[in-house]
Amino acid sequence: MNDIKWGIIGCGNVTERKSGPAFNLVPHSSLVAVMRRDAQKACDYATRHSVPTWYSDAHKLINDPNVNAIYVATPPNSHAEYAIKAMQAGKPVYVEKPMATSYADCLRMNEVSESTQVPLFVAYYRRSLPYFNKVKDIIDYQIIGVPLVSNIKLFYPPRHDDYLPETQIWRVKPEISGGGYFYDLACHTLDVLDYLFGPITDVSGVSTNRADLYAAEDVVTASFRFRDGLVASGAWCFVAHEKSKCDVIEILGSKGRLLFSTFEFSPIIVETSEGRQEFLPPNPANIQYFLIENIVQELRGFGKAPSNGINGARTNEVMDIILKKLKTR
Repeated sequence: MNDIKWGIIGCGNVTERKSGPAFNLVPHSSLVAVMRRDAQKACDYATRHSVPTWYSDAHKLINDPNVNAIYVATPPNSHAEYAIKAMQAGKPVYVEKPMATSYADCLRMNEVSESTQVPLFVAYYRRSLPYFNKVKDIIDYQIIGVPLVSNIKLFYPPRHDDYLPETQIWRVKPEISGGGYFYDLACHTLDVLDYLFGPITDVSGVSTNRADLYAAEDVVTASFRFRDGLVASGAWCFVAHEKSKCDVIEILGSKGRLLFSTFEFSPIIVETSEGRQEFLPPNPANIQYFLIENIVQELRGFGKAPSNGINGARTNEVMDIILKKLKTR
């Protein structure tokens, strides 16, 4: 493939700034079609973003001969269906995170990718951001020595829409999202850790619903170990008091300490016997730009994108074990 001509299935909020514009900014890439079930909204998106073709039927977009790659940006309960149909049509797929609502669906997606030899990528774009690659350099060059322990905390207060069933978003409906905010947000943290330290080999967790605002879990804790021996613990609470709000990943090493965040992009802090340093690499205007660039380069035969169906599925497996949707390995 020389020029990648993208079609988007599900042109909702995530595509407005995070991803959509980047398809036209990356060299040898263009956005040529979009789809949304609501025809009026699909037309509106296409008009505002100067996309030449729009559909209200996903299958028509998949079979559009002018589209040679598909971005699936629907809620997770339809990721597997659309990704599989696109790959069966011979078109590479870039699917939003989490990869699917279950590890089982991720395995099905990867089986189709393998049998069709059609690439599958997942939108864990932090793997391509300068912020997290700076963190990776600090770890890989052993600035804090050998990593020993990691502690993860993500505490958010309830959102205004969480309090009434009629205003709750799909992210707190397990039948659509796969879980609650844990499934939607913790996947980024777990994927970042997989990127930094490799696959998680042992994991256990406890989840509960403390506030009873919605059906999904709102408090989760987990313990896990990585292939290289690093041990970690995590705590996620989505009904915390405003004063408890927190987003931090702490890595304790044999020579110092490293602090950074998943979502807030607070300064990266390194503390060693030589003192304290802070780093804050900038993000691109469209935060998925660098990963989309990596994917386009791979599809054109140059290099490998860091986020794919194999490592994307690993994150789903870990979350499913923590939430007891899947038995421990």
